[in-house]
Amino acid sequence: MRAVIAAAGMGTRFFPIGKTVTKAMLPVLDRPVIAYAVADCVAAGAREIAIVTAPGEAGRQIRHYLSHDGELKAYCAARGWQDKYAPLDQIHQQADFTFIEQPRDERYGTALPAILAADFIGDDDVLLVSGDDLLLRPDGGSDLADLAAARIAANASGAIAAATVPGTQAGRYGILNPRTGPGDAVRILDTLLEKPKTYEQPTAFINISRALLPGEAIRYFEKLPPAANGEYQATDAIVAFARDHELLIHPVNGQYHDCGSPEGLLAAGVAAARMQGLSVPGVTA
Repeated sequence: MRAVIAAAGMGTRFFPIGKTVTKAMLPVLDRPVIAYAVADCVAAGAREIAIVTAPGEAGRQIRHYLSHDGELKAYCAARGWQDKYAPLDQIHQQADFTFIEQPRDERYGTALPAILAADFIGDDDVLLVSGDDLLLRPDGGSDLADLAAARIAANASGAIAAATVPGTQAGRYGILNPRTGPGDAVRILDTLLEKPKTYEQPTAFINISRALLPGEAIRYFEKLPPAANGEYQATDAIVAFARDHELLIHPVNGQYHDCGSPEGLLAAGVAAARMQGLSVPGVTA
């Protein structure tokens, strides 16, 4: 299994700081958002991870964080600060990283990271993950590991992670609509409803940009035409693949946080602090 983490977004919702600090490197407590995605991929079994970055400074920041710095490690050790460098050392020991630059040209959209990483993926299974959101698990578990196990148990070609929200909130999200009825234990993807105006079910499964697919699925990404808005959308390729293969919808257990917006990043930081038993001054439950 390999993993591809998308981290090439411009982060304009974080401007002006987004001009200098790429959004995947913004902190949730003492770690950048992308570190949580990396840890989840490693927990699921991925040891070869490609990071698709923007060119220039944004990509340099991510490469710097995920690359071993022997001089800095030695500097910390000489001062008795081994515990400070230990989390970085763990990342470098657990996975090998490939960095792929996504050019700023006329093509854009969530499908491009998979397309650009096609040679890296080859015929292997691949986790496709957004680098600017995270799932927090109070029990220390991994929803990507659970996703991989559920896919095997269901004997499905692939699996897509879903957060569960009340049906009254469905109009705010892309909804994963199963072929099977609401009472069935195994849910296979049928269609994706983009921010439906009406939704009658009591709960809805929303797309959270985490999928486990076989290498052959990348052909669907490569053949993908742009949507009406000009964007190459990963969900279009995934739905096309699901028409020909069984793709499991797997509800996650963790708290989903969209860290691509200031309010989402703030909420993730507060939730992570509470999970560690830290008090957050001025914030009530």
